[in-house]
Amino acid sequence: MNMLKDIKALAVAALMAAFTCIATMIIRIPTPTLGYIHPGDCLVLLCGIILGPVAGPLSAGIGSMFADILSGYVIYAIPTLIIKGVTALIASLLFRRLKQVWHANQIFLFIAAGIPAELNMIFGYFFNKIIQTMFLAGNYSSETLAIGFTSALSGIFTNCVQGAAGIILGILLLPVLSQIPDVRIWMTPKVQR
Repeated sequence: MNMLKDIKALAVAALMAAFTCIATMIIRIPTPTLGYIHPGDCLVLLCGIILGPVAGPLSAGIGSMFADILSGYVIYAIPTLIIKGVTALIASLLFRRLKQVWHANQIFLFIAAGIPAELNMIFGYFFNKIIQTMFLAGNYSSETLAIGFTSALSGIFTNCVQGAAGIILGILLLPVLSQIPDVRIWMTPKVQR
């Protein structure tokens, strides 16, 4: 019976990774920074909150990474794997901890966990842009640092919009997904002994 639970959890984690990839690729609003705004962050947050602090970050990171690979943004694949995985991890850990401490509405908990998680995404891509700019220039000087910093600043607004959209879409989807008995069980933090 335990093996069946493990297989079911693995199948759901794989489906969530696929949904994350599709949500990231299906609706793309191009930005002046050569990136795009997408609803995939909603699934990144939901992966962490529903699947927990291990399977959630793996599903979110892998799904987002494959979206970059399949969309021609290969240079962002590894940073995306890390940034989105950590975003889902933060959402998972905060949601579960807050649920133990506050007996608040799930939507409030989702927002409280989603904001710091999305801030991780915003600043993760900010620092990644600086590092990538310097790496691609092949020169680690104050000039390339300044260029990378300026370039990274231009992406903050669009990443904020993307993060906010992810939280808003998650607010709409969470009550629907919470109707599924397994999802309710998975979202309940395990009591620490």
